[in-house]
Amino acid sequence: MEKLSLSAFVSRNGQEKAAEAFNCGQSAISKAISSGRNITVTIFENGKVIAEELKPFPSSKREVQVI
Repeated sequence: MEKLSLSAFVSRNGQEKAAEAFNCGQSAISKAISSGRNITVTIFENGKVIAEELKPFPSSKREVQVI
């Protein structure tokens, strides 16, 4: 099993191959990289590839009211 960032995976395989692996469009891969999303790609021994995103919880920014 190997883990790497989405940008490293794309550098190795290209945006089109990454899009095929994750069943999305090439533009989605490009946008995820350019916006700096924290996406980790895991490549398993059998060749299966998955991607997971780590983001803060809660994901929406809320204003804090100071009293």
